[in-house]
Amino acid sequence: MTGVGAPTVAGGRAPALAVDIGGTKVEAALVDPDGRILPGTRRRAPTGGAASADELDAAVLGVVADVLDGDVARDVAASTGISGIGVACAGPVDDDAGTVSPINLPAWRDHPLRTVISTAPAVVDSGLAVTLRRDGVAIAMAEHWLGAGVGVDDMVAMVISTGIGGGIVLGGRVVAGNAGHIGQIDVSGYTGEPSLGSRTTLESVASGPHTVAWARSQGWPGATGEDLAAAVAGGDAVALRAVDRLVDVVAQGICSACALLDVELVAIGGGFAHVTDDLVERIALRVARHPLPYVATTRIVPAALGDTAPLVGAAAFVHRAELLPR
Repeated sequence: MTGVGAPTVAGGRAPALAVDIGGTKVEAALVDPDGRILPGTRRRAPTGGAASADELDAAVLGVVADVLDGDVARDVAASTGISGIGVACAGPVDDDAGTVSPINLPAWRDHPLRTVISTAPAVVDSGLAVTLRRDGVAIAMAEHWLGAGVGVDDMVAMVISTGIGGGIVLGGRVVAGNAGHIGQIDVSGYTGEPSLGSRTTLESVASGPHTVAWARSQGWPGATGEDLAAAVAGGDAVALRAVDRLVDVVAQGICSACALLDVELVAIGGGFAHVTDDLVERIALRVARHPLPYVATTRIVPAALGDTAPLVGAAAFVHRAELLPR
């Protein structure tokens, strides 16, 4: 694939291979140094809590190989080359050991993911180094680099989805490791579905699947987050109460994080953040009632990068490595 139709990489600079691994899917793509996903390179495969370790490995290595073996990657390799591989994975993640233990992927416990990817034939042949970090770190880096947090030195980025996670930027540099696991903050006044054996964490109460489970326990007949969003739009009383509950408990978690960190901004993304159009606005109003002024004045805004944030952030492990702790 050369000449007419070949991908153009900004300034002739090499793109990175970005990989994002979550509770329901793994994605990979080539991302240029300006944070743009190269057209025709995005690949996806399912993961899931019922998958075995071997099945999860196969899904990850399959999308990596699909990208590296694609026409666009071959053309790029012949021109600028590929600068490295950034991998964002649901946590916890041990940055030093290169192992992962994702809450929603129970088959992986202390799983040597960095080694699995580094020793895959397609990666060995490419000679590329692999940088592995938690997905919340990737999202925080992406929003700080190109999204809602541009120009902000102190911020939290979080997602409300299959789980609830997040990452932290302080002093203009991302906090790596497992700091930012906002979904594991305990909340008061609510009991949810078990998450890591607890029913009182933000994630156990307010993640997408757990919010749906609560609504069903109240007699609502739907089955999915999409069903719940439709029911909210239609004015269903139980669905509306489920969103009220979500707003209150997410605001609790944010207030706790902001009281501890004194950040300027919290950017909220993830698929379930769209269960109603005004969810983020309602969370902001709830946070604004906090008695501490520095918490109450924290800006609560929608994340700007949508579902591209984890891939853009994974690429930032390569392109913006200076934002990671030295």
